Amino acid sequence: MAKLAILAAALVAFLAIAEATRTTITTTVVEEGNPGQQQRCREQIQRQQNLRDCQRFMMQQARGGGGYDVAMITADVPNPRQQQQLRQCCQQLENLNEQCRCEGVREAVRHQREQGEMQGEEMREMMQEAENLPSRCNLSPRRCQIRASLY
Repeated sequence: MAKLAILAAALVAFLAIAEATRTTITTTVVEEGNPGQQQRCREQIQRQQNLRDCQRFMMQQARGGGGYDVAMITADVPNPRQQQQLRQCCQQLENLNEQCRCEGVREAVRHQREQGEMQGEEMREMMQEAENLPSRCNLSPRRCQIRASLY
């Protein structure tokens, strides 16, 4: 009974924290009925090399990269290589129109998925990273919907 009470208290605390940290999410959708906009986005994405740097960064993160060099984790020093990958990814995203960024991120995820290198938990981790990528780059929209658009 005491374990149940502790579990209930932990759940209430978690919900309170989740409610307190809730943020507003803005998404931009490229309308399917606007072929001109879709074509412009495809061209921009191709000019940004299909967000190759973002693909690399997301794959590294999904594979447990976590942003820290394992040998230096006790010193709490970010992995410079991953920081560079993120900067390059953010530059590629910034070079896309705001209306095209989420489509670019979705294409990057689709490309990785088609490669077949990642499945299961790694793929879920990569999609989660992809959804939050604009926010990590301090760009709008802050979040992209990835999961529903891939299935």
